[in-house]
Amino acid sequence: MFELRRGRLVTIAAADGAAALAMAAEGATPETLAELARLSGSPPRVAITGRRAQVLGFTEVAAPVAELTFSAAVTTDDIEQVANPLEPVERPLAGAAVATGAPVHGCASAAVGLAKVARLLPAVALADIVDPAADDLAEWTARHGIFQLDAGDLFQYEQTAARSLRLVSEAQVPLAGAEDCRILAFRPLLGGLEHLAIVIGNPDPAQPVLTRLHSECFTGDLLGSLRCDCGDQLRGAIAEIGRNGSGVVLYLAQEGRGIGLVNKLRAYTLQDRGFDTVDANLQLGFDADERVYLPAAQMLLALGYDKVRLLTNNPVKVEDLARHGITVVERVPHAFPANRHNERYLQTKATRSGHLI
Repeated sequence: MFELRRGRLVTIAAADGAAALAMAAEGATPETLAELARLSGSPPRVAITGRRAQVLGFTEVAAPVAELTFSAAVTTDDIEQVANPLEPVERPLAGAAVATGAPVHGCASAAVGLAKVARLLPAVALADIVDPAADDLAEWTARHGIFQLDAGDLFQYEQTAARSLRLVSEAQVPLAGAEDCRILAFRPLLGGLEHLAIVIGNPDPAQPVLTRLHSECFTGDLLGSLRCDCGDQLRGAIAEIGRNGSGVVLYLAQEGRGIGLVNKLRAYTLQDRGFDTVDANLQLGFDADERVYLPAAQMLLALGYDKVRLLTNNPVKVEDLARHGITVVERVPHAFPANRHNERYLQTKATRSGHLI
């Protein structure tokens, strides 16, 4: 993921023997596009999510990922229009067409997935590797100083990362409203961001543990943003568990419903232009909610808790925990008063995301 964030090329090898060079749309420059074409030996195309393709007017797209070809050589302007919803789009996109028949588990799908993991816009420029010297792909990529990724590893990334979570550090950290508190950090074996378990008191594993799953929110948790209710929910959960005597807050590293802080700020800009929180994510090319709760379930099981009373208004959290081996004995409502800045946001969560507010 770091190669994409640095604007570098990566090689992706698919199970069917196909191989492609790819780079993040955000890193595309005239120079990197020329290098992509030169090294691969084929013309670059652009891969985006099916949702973004539909936003752009390619309504026939039903696949998770769409590949766009261009009648002329693709340019950085083309890529910017395709990838970035904050830029004006010429309709129809000049010379652009959807390529059909792309493998679901092929190079394009893996490249877009990698951009998501890197918390970039879910769009890439890629080109098939047809250089005859690339018969030995590993040797070819090493010779050119390019990182190689197996598509199958990417498709298993979330599962692998969640199931390999290990406790790496813990400390006593007294909190306002919950002075008897430990914070435990869990990290995947293959690297990646840490998730935190905030354990208040000494929860009894034999009893359902009062639990809150909280996805990190820099703007709400740290800055006190009024655009969401995240800060209220976090501090309210700690206070409620403190009053209860014991429980757990899992602080999950999935900012902006799993799209990352930068993309969340882009979504905010789209909301200022009239989109609600769901449609803003779709404009960016993401699903309405990209979060996964397997890491939360793995952390609870590692702590010895398999039964919880869940502080949430979101039925999806209840369903996902149950699917991953955690019994939700009770859903405990967890709502806070709206303000003039987040009224629409809360209404959208209720009417479009099914939150029980």
